[in-house]
Amino acid sequence: VQLQASGGGLVQAGESLRLSCAVSGRSFSSYILGWFRQASGKEREFVAAISWNGGNTHYADSVKGRFTISRDNAKNTVHLQMNSLKPEDTAVYYCAAAGPRFILDWINYEGPKSYAYWGQGTLVTVSS
Repeated sequence: VQLQASGGGLVQAGESLRLSCAVSGRSFSSYILGWFRQASGKEREFVAAISWNGGNTHYADSVKGRFTISRDNAKNTVHLQMNSLKPEDTAVYYCAAAGPRFILDWINYEGPKSYAYWGQGTLVTVSS
């Protein structure tokens, strides 16, 4: 399974950005997909995760109500819609996959070690 994240860039506070992650490999629809981020000098942190069928999602408290994770199993992609961006959202954003056939609520979806496959990251910079 290979992941390729895209869509990062420089925006002003309050604006929106949509990240995408293209996933190649077999059985895309059987993987949990997640987004993590890592700010300069900080540890990688959980942002959002979505179950294999898209019916279950979880968010970090810091992004709840502003970010939305979605997936398109027909196109092997996962998206992260980010609204009302804040300077503290500035980070490199990574998409990741866990599975196959894991159950979202049965794993530590907030822990990077639960995800075996990672994309290369895309930089999001939010200016004040």
